[in-house]
Amino acid sequence: MNFNFFGKKISSIITILPENESFFDDEINNYNFPPKKSKILKELMGYEKHRIASPNTLASDFIIAGFQHLFSQNIVEKDTIDVLIYITQSPDYLVPQTSTIIQQEVGLKKDILCFDLNQGCAGFIHGLFQAFFMLENPRIQKVAIANTDVLSHKVNPKDRNSYPLVGDGGSITIVERSHIKSEIFCFNQTFGENALAIHIPAGGFKFPSTDETAKDFEDEDGNIRNLNNLVMQGASVFSFVQEYVPIMVDSLLKESKIAKEAIDFFLFHQPNKFMLEKLADKLQVPREKMPNNIVQNFGNGSGITIPLTICFNLATNTEKSLKVCFGGFGVGLTLAGIVMDLEKIPHLQIITLKEQNASPAR
Repeated sequence: MNFNFFGKKISSIITILPENESFFDDEINNYNFPPKKSKILKELMGYEKHRIASPNTLASDFIIAGFQHLFSQNIVEKDTIDVLIYITQSPDYLVPQTSTIIQQEVGLKKDILCFDLNQGCAGFIHGLFQAFFMLENPRIQKVAIANTDVLSHKVNPKDRNSYPLVGDGGSITIVERSHIKSEIFCFNQTFGENALAIHIPAGGFKFPSTDETAKDFEDEDGNIRNLNNLVMQGASVFSFVQEYVPIMVDSLLKESKIAKEAIDFFLFHQPNKFMLEKLADKLQVPREKMPNNIVQNFGNGSGITIPLTICFNLATNTEKSLKVCFGGFGVGLTLAGIVMDLEKIPHLQIITLKEQNASPAR
């Protein structure tokens, strides 16, 4: 599906990360795999270090800290936020929605629309879709998109397929109207037939967690996990990305009538370095136009990888408007993209959550 908007902009992005850095070289002995081969995997995938939240840290803690920073630094006035879109796969509770808890914790106004989206790798893009739709209403002036996850809590430390790449954290993106009425081009597809290619088998209503689901086992590839842990069919996801993301990009460029060479940056979700290098080559775009250094430095934080990419790579490159292609792909399996002008963003920042200040009893 292709659709479009006019006159919307991203005016601020803050990314919030845990203090703890875990290094791949220190984790090698956890895996049922020869260290020599693990070193090869490290170079191929771009593993180096990742940010892992403490066991008691909630996904919402990152967003609460982010809002407190935005308000204390007078970057955003809290009463100007009309909509809070909270996007996570690790909610505080099944009921109620976490966005209402955040609204109370940070003192957002009562005359606000709060809702949660259960979305992963394409979550930032879906958040932008929702924000753009909301801003079509003249009474809505400013939308906050909060992406956050603590998926390390659901990944087995002995699983060499998933644990080396997972990262935790959150981001807050402020979206509002722009006086520049440039067109925004959007694309979305859903491949529900492959929905379980990335999933957590136990813990929902269909398959509740029990003592049995918590027992570790070894799969056919030597990965150790249990049914309460995240599992990814890596080869299937890789094939999906390589086959369908180029189709998405071609569709967006055709719809927008923009040449591929005119795109300044392809800012994509970052599963790992290898996948993005292969994708850049297949799209025939320079690798430097598709940053791939997030897993290496922070880990794959699902929906936060795109805003983190912007904060980490473009903080010194926002003096002028950039034409960008956003791409999210993964959990669902879902594919979503946007071509738009990224206007000068006055505030891009990465901050650290002081986890001793988190409130696990909330």
